[in-house]
Amino acid sequence: MKKYISTFIFFVLGLIIFTSCKKTLDVNPYNELTDNSVYTSAERVEAAVNGVYDAAQSGFYAGNIIRGYPFGSANIQQGDMRGEDMGLTVSFYSLTYESIFNNASPNNDFMFQTLYALINKANLTIDGVNIAASKGIISSTLAPVYIGEMRFLRAMAHHELMINFARPYRDGNGTQLGIIYRDFAVNGAIAAAAAAALKRTTIADNYTKLLADLDFAEANLPATNAAGPAPFNAAANKTYRATKAAAIALKMRARLHMGDWANVLIEGNKLIPATPSLSSYPGFTSLIGGWKLENAPNTPFTTAGWQGNETVFSIRNATTDQNGPNGALAQMAGNPAIGGRGVIRVSPILFNLPAFRCDDLRRNLMSIAGSGALAYYVTSKYTDAVGQSDPAPQIRWAEVLLTMAEAEARLNGISTKALQLLNDVRNRALPGGPGNFTTPPVNSYTTGSFGNSTAFIRAILDERRIEFAGEGKRWGDIHRNGTDANFNTGGIPAKMAIGGANPCCPAVVFALYSCGIGNTLLVPSVPSYPYSDFRFIWPIPLSETQVNQNYEQNPGYPR
Repeated sequence: MKKYISTFIFFVLGLIIFTSCKKTLDVNPYNELTDNSVYTSAERVEAAVNGVYDAAQSGFYAGNIIRGYPFGSANIQQGDMRGEDMGLTVSFYSLTYESIFNNASPNNDFMFQTLYALINKANLTIDGVNIAASKGIISSTLAPVYIGEMRFLRAMAHHELMINFARPYRDGNGTQLGIIYRDFAVNGAIAAAAAAALKRTTIADNYTKLLADLDFAEANLPATNAAGPAPFNAAANKTYRATKAAAIALKMRARLHMGDWANVLIEGNKLIPATPSLSSYPGFTSLIGGWKLENAPNTPFTTAGWQGNETVFSIRNATTDQNGPNGALAQMAGNPAIGGRGVIRVSPILFNLPAFRCDDLRRNLMSIAGSGALAYYVTSKYTDAVGQSDPAPQIRWAEVLLTMAEAEARLNGISTKALQLLNDVRNRALPGGPGNFTTPPVNSYTTGSFGNSTAFIRAILDERRIEFAGEGKRWGDIHRNGTDANFNTGGIPAKMAIGGANPCCPAVVFALYSCGIGNTLLVPSVPSYPYSDFRFIWPIPLSETQVNQNYEQNPGYPR
């Protein structure tokens, strides 16, 4: 087995290196990599780049245990557990779910550590690529592509840190305390000392750096992997390597979190045509890369669909390269009937959501687990519980459309364009097929469906909850709207109690899953916490603050 080296930056007497046996480069530890040891051929440079994607897929947990941190599954599972739309059958994620984490809790601690490990690995590889290009080992055309990939991953990792460990941009227009944005490699004592001197800056500063990374990525990444320079253009990398559309989509997400609706539209217009195809489905096909919705809601989650039309970027897992049962989406969220454990379930809060029509075809992406009074629903999006090969979806074309719809509605109310964008996603889940804009389904939204623009934006936000159930997107929406006068959840929302095998709490009975009754009969027993509560954001881990005095702790938590 080749060696997988994860590095993350804590400062005691230098750099601490965590290693685990996995697969990437059989080379020296990453803090010792030099052009002489690694970047000596085009193949080895390509392997180093792949190693950074590997760091996104799997990182250390509690020592040398491989689990799906940070993006192999953990950001999805933790994003679901911080929200109210998914629940638990056992206490596996109870610290996150019940907001009883602290500065030493493993789930938030190892998210922090592995995100910074990924960031440093990206920074080290940027340096190595520049060295290889300067020596003619790789071409001047390929080098910026590789660096664009690294800056894309670096931006994605920093954004994940921001939405978990800092207040949202819209609380004070970016003036709140952000995170430390690490944009240089720590590869020795001098760099470690420079990194140790950094302090947290504002959220606005974080977004400035993040957007600069994504601007570079957009300018240098290919439109599709097939069109990229060799060896980047392997067909099997279609959704697993960053592309120009992925960089733009991530910028749209970042701008949405900033409440910068106008620039969401500017970015979105690079991808989304001004008018849809009115007589065919899907209506909107990406101007860059050809991304579009699949015809059925379940298709993106099939073997063909993972490398199909809709998944703009995902993190690869495979039967020969996965994160074990605690890091596999189909194990944690899958039905026991297919070999899953059903640890994460669909909450009645989502199942009974009034906006979630009883005949919505996305209900077919849920299945009943267990039997009798204590049966419950789980997501069926992830199906390979045995091989554990389901990729971790990060950006789907549906998100691009709904992000654009929300920004358009925030600026222009119930506009034709916003309606078309929303309906392009929603209509395929209506009975009878997706239809088109010339002959839409009977229950397609119209301007008369909403009393005002507030109700319309609410429908878009509800559509996100339904469309991305089980994909970890809920916490990001709760976080970014934390101070929104119309769309905040009040803080961390109340949730249904943990049930099943956990003796601490009453179980959710199957009778509570009752489409059409709404949520008025539900009595969540996991308490909510107001936005002002310190628990709305995670603490900077003790493992960091003990050795890095400059990483300021979030208010309310001990160092």
